[in-house]
Amino acid sequence: MNKSLSVIVPCYNEEEVIAESYGRIKKMLTKLDHPSDIIFVNDGSVDRTEQLLSQFAKSDKSVKVLSFSRNFGHQKAVTAGLHYCTSDMAVIIDADLQDSPELIPEMILTMEKANAQVVYCVRKTRKGEGFFKKLSAKVFYRILNFFSEVKLPVDAGDFRLLDKSIIREFNKMHEKGKYIRGLISWVGFKQIPFYYEREARFAGETKYPFSKMLKLATTSMLYFSTKPLKLATTIGFFSVIISLGLAFWSILGKIMGFTHADSGWTSLFVLIIFFGGVQLLTIGIVGAYIGNLFDEIKNRPEYIIEKKQNFETGKDEKTKQ
Repeated sequence: MNKSLSVIVPCYNEEEVIAESYGRIKKMLTKLDHPSDIIFVNDGSVDRTEQLLSQFAKSDKSVKVLSFSRNFGHQKAVTAGLHYCTSDMAVIIDADLQDSPELIPEMILTMEKANAQVVYCVRKTRKGEGFFKKLSAKVFYRILNFFSEVKLPVDAGDFRLLDKSIIREFNKMHEKGKYIRGLISWVGFKQIPFYYEREARFAGETKYPFSKMLKLATTSMLYFSTKPLKLATTIGFFSVIISLGLAFWSILGKIMGFTHADSGWTSLFVLIIFFGGVQLLTIGIVGAYIGNLFDEIKNRPEYIIEKKQNFETGKDEKTKQ
């Protein structure tokens, strides 16, 4: 018997595109020989997304719906989908159709031929996105790889195919601030790229503005590397060396007569600002790490599910709430 497949679709205010997304995913799945279902995770949408998902679930028992009590974020929605996935394989795909569901059969063939556990999709082009977003994404992936202790694939998002071994290991992780594509890379096993052309959004507006991209970048940096702490220490060390050098130069100059105690106010002012900035930067980096520790220690649930549809009742679910 062929392996079963779940398609995990996080949704936030996607009423303009969700019907088309469901239709294309369903059409693609009917062409596969694999037993399949679709897990929609409604991430606290305030438009008609939840109503539309409920209608799909009532008419199609292969559609499963998880609805959060509020908006917890994209990474939490994907996490919930993986927690509730019971299939042999899972595809993570956004509802906006920038990543084509029609590529999934090719991804499965790629996984089977290579005997891999992960097929991650790498964007050759990014249609419908501005120059700034393309540039910032390219820079982000390379900076993250520089700081990260685990090599992460560049230009790859959450669109990927995972097998059961990866899902099992992922569901063992209890950290709250998940950066999913990083965690999947950290797990290891055989992971191979799948190159594709990324389409523009089918409809609606992006749910990942610059502020959310910056937050994701910060989370990924702090959870996957201690290099920022080491960098802060290095900057502090060189700052001390510079200050001692300047002190020695001033004292020597005073003795030898080639400097004057009353001159150099501008340079002194600049140095005070520089060293003050270094201190604040270091404190900020340390504070960010402490903030993450504080969030982990509180041990609050990653998400809260308000409603479920078409999930088996009375079954011990693999939720990590």
